[in-house]
Amino acid sequence: MTSIAANLQAVRARIAAACVAAGRAPGSVELLAVSKTWPADSVRAAVAAGQRAFGENYVQESVDKITQLGGLGLEWHFIGPLQSNKTRPVAENFAWVHTVDRLKIAERLAAQRPPNLPPLQICVQVNVSGEASKSGCAPAQAIDLAVAVAKLPGLRLRGLMAIPEPSADTARQRRQFAMLRQTLEQINAARNGELDTLSMGMTDDLEAAIMEGATMVRIGTAIFGRREYTL
Repeated sequence: MTSIAANLQAVRARIAAACVAAGRAPGSVELLAVSKTWPADSVRAAVAAGQRAFGENYVQESVDKITQLGGLGLEWHFIGPLQSNKTRPVAENFAWVHTVDRLKIAERLAAQRPPNLPPLQICVQVNVSGEASKSGCAPAQAIDLAVAVAKLPGLRLRGLMAIPEPSADTARQRRQFAMLRQTLEQINAARNGELDTLSMGMTDDLEAAIMEGATMVRIGTAIFGRREYTL
């Protein structure tokens, strides 16, 4: 068994254990393997271990990787900050975008989504920690943004995404995740319960996220290892 395969097995076991602890069905949480900065061969190793959904942050790197792996039937999720001048390749190549934080981005994605492709699955990113350095709309703005995004053609609004402030305090982790869950509940109360996705939880806090209702966790380090960035 390759290290990536072993790591995937360990992560799946963590997710299952967290679901049991939260009183949830293990199959209620999807694993998104975050493959940003990792080469296509690393993705292939994860695919060989049964992984099909992958998250990417950087537009050009991800499009190159998607092209290399085009015959494998993978599901690609864009999970990085998205500038308005980079929306077209994302609209043309991805199945999901988790980081819509303003209407302009959603409008460009809608206009640029090829009509022969199924609707682009969308999560609105919410800044639950209030950090100035973080992307995401304020929780108070999420309802209006979600309502506006849901009206656009070529898109399907699925739910919310957050990247909370890192913390070793489980209670603080849970408070931030609870804020996202409560925001989703408010939107669903206004929209007859249409949204089904809470994209939250990473390597260091997936248990707290699952306890607060995550339906998709985005895991990179625990699967592929620590990244080495070149300056």
